[in-house]
Amino acid sequence: MEIGAYSFGDTPLNPDGSPRSTAEGIRNLFDAIVVADAAGLDYFGVGEHHTVSMPASSPGALIAAAAAATSQIILGSAASIISTDDPVRVFQQLATADAISGGGRVEITAGRGSSVETFPLFGYDLRDYDTLYSEKLELLMRINDSPTESVTWSGTVRPAIDDLAVVPRPVTGRLPIWLATGGNAASSARAGKLGLPVSYGIIGGEPHRFAPLAELYRRSAAQAGHTGDSVKVSVATLGLVAPTKKEALERFYPGWHNLTVEMGRLRGWAAPDPRQFDAMAQAPAAYFVGDPDEIAQRIVHLHGYLGHMRHFLQGDVGGLPHEHLLESVTLLATEVKPRVERLLAAK
Repeated sequence: MEIGAYSFGDTPLNPDGSPRSTAEGIRNLFDAIVVADAAGLDYFGVGEHHTVSMPASSPGALIAAAAAATSQIILGSAASIISTDDPVRVFQQLATADAISGGGRVEITAGRGSSVETFPLFGYDLRDYDTLYSEKLELLMRINDSPTESVTWSGTVRPAIDDLAVVPRPVTGRLPIWLATGGNAASSARAGKLGLPVSYGIIGGEPHRFAPLAELYRRSAAQAGHTGDSVKVSVATLGLVAPTKKEALERFYPGWHNLTVEMGRLRGWAAPDPRQFDAMAQAPAAYFVGDPDEIAQRIVHLHGYLGHMRHFLQGDVGGLPHEHLLESVTLLATEVKPRVERLLAAK
């Protein structure tokens, strides 16, 4: 089981609640990845967002910088919004990061995008949501699967490519490409049919209820003839690790409150309710907030339902103090990971 973290960037807040600079949020994220690598964390994902509070708008740039400053951690986009980006550029940016890393440490996670801000920002129509995603995912896979630098492709959502070089190539020839989904059954079936690993972003409810989706994914993969290492599941959840459960709850709640207020303005979420937070931060609900023992036990419990091989947490939301994020990623590596390994070995 790989243990990791992910982030969309988190802009720090002043004491009065006003945001500091988005550049500081990016520097903090870079710092967290370097600390995670030194601590022995398996994976760090950089997700694409375009808001003042979550400013990691260019995962490829951050991953390339982190690739040069780390030595062992797997780095991935979590996720790149393929619907509104150019697959050629996404591939080139992550292949460049792969070259900088020395090879074998960089992945792409392709998402349709739960964040609709990218559509007006890049001039796309939200009504073309699925067509954009399916065609651009096809192009991304075509580039990745090409045995040479030359690629030929045509579709309806971008100009055709006729035997043109897409460079650089990854060090080992291909990049791992995951398909990201927030729980859409069709996306699980699509990932299985295409033979892509699937990454579930679980931000609410009870994560074990994703078990039928994981089964659908594996069944679809088997029906399409896909087996082996390409068929695997990862899980991303909100969560924070601290020395005690009480500290974890006290640290995570203010940022959760700020995030819920912001998402309420952007997407019509309900006003934050402390009772909802308390319920979601207890097993078996979706927020993995607690001490190392609890988080390890909950990851292993969920593994019994989903059989996932990677679990990674997002803790830096709503202006979480940076030192709390650094402690959380360190505890994930040094305390949660060995506990998970022991629990799984004992099963």
